[in-house]
Amino acid sequence: MLNKPTHEQALALAAVFQACQLVDNLANTGTASTSDTQVCMAALLNQDPSSIEDLYGPRESLQCGITAMTTLLGDRQASEMFSSATLSYALTVLTVERQLSKQKAMLDRLAAGLENAKRQAEHFSNTHDNVFANLASLYQTTLSTLRQRIQIKGNATYLQQPKIAERIRCLLFSAVRSAYLWHQLGGRKYHLVLYRKALVAALKP
Repeated sequence: MLNKPTHEQALALAAVFQACQLVDNLANTGTASTSDTQVCMAALLNQDPSSIEDLYGPRESLQCGITAMTTLLGDRQASEMFSSATLSYALTVLTVERQLSKQKAMLDRLAAGLENAKRQAEHFSNTHDNVFANLASLYQTTLSTLRQRIQIKGNATYLQQPKIAERIRCLLFSAVRSAYLWHQLGGRKYHLVLYRKALVAALKP
């Protein structure tokens, strides 16, 4: 029997959309909200959350992702205000996460790398250049080697800038982490096919 999505599942998926929306912003404009990025980075570095709120903070912290998800999964006309690339990235992230889940050695390596980055962030901050560089390197040597890769489209002027490329990799990393939580909570790809309206409705408090 197919189960309809829950509020927690919807919020975890909104976090995926938030990270992917920020990736699209960086790829096309070279900038992205610092506060929204900080939410994604904090979630990436929190490997042992006690709750959804512990991971992402209050619901308002995911407003960027909630708006993107509501628009892209709901009103097709309104979706013109958001790039279809965001939805494409989110769907690919879900596939990457499923491939990652079967790679125990890579998961162990990621856990160790994230623990190291967490200590680094405690010394600097979640959004310090050194933390971005460290996590981007970890992403390149792990997730980037999986069969399914996330191809980013955007303005080459921005994509070729090392610091922007590092931030994009870190946000994709965060998206995969939220996709992992989404699946842990019972989220499934068929929800995006059969229960789009239910997913949007489940975002409401």
